[in-house]
Amino acid sequence: MFGRFAPRLQQAIVARLGWTSLRPVQELAGEVLLDGHNAVILAPTAGGKTEASMFPVLSMLVSDQPEGIGALYIAPIKALLNNQSERLDRYTQMVGLGRFVWHGDTASHDRRRFLREPSELLMTTPESLEVMLISQKIDKAKLFADLRVVVIDEVHAMAGSDRGAHLLSVIERLAALSRHDIQRVGLSATVGNPSEIVGWLQGSSKRPGTIVDPPHAPARRELLVLRDDSLPALADSAAGLAKIGKSLFFCQSRAIAEAVAEHMRRAGTEVFVHHSSVSAEERQLAEERFHRGSSACIVCTSTLELGIDVGDLDRVFQAEAPTTVSSFLQRMGRTGRRDGTVANTTFFCETDDGMLQALAMVELAKTRWVEAVELSDRAWPVLVHQLLALSLATDGVAPEAAWAHLQRVPDFAGIRRPEFDRLIQWMLRDGGLRMASGLLVIGPKAERRFGRRNFMELYAVFSSPKSYSVQTSHGQLLGSLNQQFVDRLVDGVSCFLLAGRPWAVISVQHDDRRVVVQAAPRGRKPTWGGFLPQFLGFEVCQQIARTLCSDDDYVYLHSHARDALQTIREQYQSVRANDGLLQPGGIVEFAEDELRWWTFAGGRINATLRYALEAISPGWKVVPDNFVLRIRGEVEVDSFRAAKEQLEDPEFWGDDAIWRSIAASLPNYRLSKFQPLMPPWIEREMVADYLLDVGGTWRWLTGEAGVGLSRVPAAVRRAPAHDVAPPVAVERDDTPPRLPTLPVRWIDGDQQLRDVCERLRHEDAIALDVETTLYSRRLCLVQLGTREEIFIIDPFEIVEFEPLVELLGDEGVVKVIHNASFEKSVLAVHGVEIRNIADTLALSRARRGREIEGGHKLGVVCERELGIELDKSEQQSDWARRPLSKRQMAYAALDVEVLLGLWDRLQVQGRLF
Repeated sequence: MFGRFAPRLQQAIVARLGWTSLRPVQELAGEVLLDGHNAVILAPTAGGKTEASMFPVLSMLVSDQPEGIGALYIAPIKALLNNQSERLDRYTQMVGLGRFVWHGDTASHDRRRFLREPSELLMTTPESLEVMLISQKIDKAKLFADLRVVVIDEVHAMAGSDRGAHLLSVIERLAALSRHDIQRVGLSATVGNPSEIVGWLQGSSKRPGTIVDPPHAPARRELLVLRDDSLPALADSAAGLAKIGKSLFFCQSRAIAEAVAEHMRRAGTEVFVHHSSVSAEERQLAEERFHRGSSACIVCTSTLELGIDVGDLDRVFQAEAPTTVSSFLQRMGRTGRRDGTVANTTFFCETDDGMLQALAMVELAKTRWVEAVELSDRAWPVLVHQLLALSLATDGVAPEAAWAHLQRVPDFAGIRRPEFDRLIQWMLRDGGLRMASGLLVIGPKAERRFGRRNFMELYAVFSSPKSYSVQTSHGQLLGSLNQQFVDRLVDGVSCFLLAGRPWAVISVQHDDRRVVVQAAPRGRKPTWGGFLPQFLGFEVCQQIARTLCSDDDYVYLHSHARDALQTIREQYQSVRANDGLLQPGGIVEFAEDELRWWTFAGGRINATLRYALEAISPGWKVVPDNFVLRIRGEVEVDSFRAAKEQLEDPEFWGDDAIWRSIAASLPNYRLSKFQPLMPPWIEREMVADYLLDVGGTWRWLTGEAGVGLSRVPAAVRRAPAHDVAPPVAVERDDTPPRLPTLPVRWIDGDQQLRDVCERLRHEDAIALDVETTLYSRRLCLVQLGTREEIFIIDPFEIVEFEPLVELLGDEGVVKVIHNASFEKSVLAVHGVEIRNIADTLALSRARRGREIEGGHKLGVVCERELGIELDKSEQQSDWARRPLSKRQMAYAALDVEVLLGLWDRLQVQGRLF
């Protein structure tokens, strides 16, 4: 194989690198890539994947030097690019080629120099490629005309995600510029379905696809699982181990990482902190000082999970356990790279669930099982993003040209042309796009949301949460904090942890979103938000069930952990019998106030069962986690058995009416920053895809695979006729609407909402109303009123709901609502609980009697009690459209303006409802 390399590369490998042979993965990859195949190259961490891909690429470039860029090396994060830049610079220089690193931190003058004289190898990220393709200042056709190969590092971190769909779409746009069939190469240490990843990478390429996965000799691993109920005690144990050599301590959240670092520092360990909210300068400083030291610990989140080399590591620590075997193997692979050393992981578990999860990770890894990457063929957020990007890149794009490009991307292959056309029509009417001379261009709604700083926010498919920078009084940037946490800080009083050290707040400066701090003796753990449920997979949960059902001992358990496992097994004695937990249908256990359905089927299957059971028995309250569903309400043996039999009937899972109803009841999670530009039916599908697994649930229930059920039912993917497109924004009639007498303010920013909510907390009572879509009850407006002013809040533009949560939960302010059960159910989806309610519907019934002629609807009650006639014709209008019509604005304001006067008229002395 070595003889197939270009002579100049052969000489450099021997003379400059001093190599006498290639590793098996490098031999196999060289043959495959020089034969022109697309490939996924698999090898353990530090197993030589970079050279396996880059040596044949360099050989091809040396043999036939390109005009402009000949090869791309793409990494998921900037840190990995920076980490690999020195190595790839050495490899390119030794054969007379050049390499350039282009990402968000690359200086503009360096970029201009590169564009004048492009290097043969460009190292970059998907987002930076998007910048280049959108830029009107770059001659893309010339720059990428001779592009031959794309190497994607850590491909498992991209595939199956919005970033992966974005990357594939970008590669297809590059393929249209290049005169070659671009060769695609993916590198990974851990992926469970490499053949599917090869198929995904292929895209429109006609090259054959190959997996390079040489046999791996079994390697010895050192593992230890510790169990202690106290985080400080676990951190002290870690501190003792960390004093000998270098270690990484992985934590599942930024808040836990900060707390662990503080405890370890107090115990005398040299500690650095590395996570996404620590500034880049602080992270780089931590890496540099860690390199120079002899015994230190970096406490981190997943930011150091990917193939970044932080030097010769001795130990990997893990707080609790990661959620996937892939993450566990990536993290353990940071160690054991030096001759005579062994890859190792020590788990520090504070909870029983964490310990069971750690056992599952280890036992599954021992069988060489790794999660398959779940690929999507209906990546709606990225399709919307690419429509906007294409319209910017070429000053407009024809719908046919957009479709011709998008259908080449595997992540959009499941989206049919009529669905694409329906989306275009929605976006044209809703303002996300507009048509100019037959071309799609950015619409006013998209421009308002993404147009700032020359559309900088559009380049990435993921959201950057609003946050405040944290810096010392001397100007040193430390990192960032979530706005919700900052809102609870008090100047001169509050202290918090960041970068593993405590800081006292000098001042919070809202105008430039900055927190100025000084060192403090102690601090509290910060929060960074995040409300989406985190699911464990089916196989992990089934392995936990196997652990509970067996009496196996595990040699890597510490004595305290072994005792804790025995106690847990005894607690599960009632459901362990005959391995029932591992049979289809699980185990049912009745308690005094609830029924427990032990499934150990994982979070997504249990969420599916929850919504299905609540559709069958609306009176039941079902609370799922990864292992069990707790069912409360009027549930008995016979009623549950009947419900379970219904679940085991394939007709139930194919009933479109049931699944349309379930889809309408799903929470309105914000899963993409492009969601405000999407129609309701796509939002429902996205949430359903995140929460549900219908096919997997059927297989677990029955042990059968053959009913043709997909993960998300087809009924959820079909748009109801009345949701297909928003109405054109014209007045419905010429009759002038009744106008409110109070001034009305439109609230569409987080700072505005904070200011309004702070003011309203000083009121004795406020009026409250909401408007939603008819079908899905998607929140479209929140109206608040005092006796002097009306505030109409646009939730589509609000990121931080915490001020509203605090206001409506404030017991000191009466919330006057008509038919409060509706508002409570709508706002509960957003985590908003309303307290101290005066319900004018209940007051009207109490004063006038339930059977009074005309009933107790708001319009009737206002006319009866106040002599005011409300026009309710806008009640069923489209509240998701923007801008609202004059009639809608008047209707929304009047509905709250009347409430406080109505309350004064109806309230019963000393009694609130």
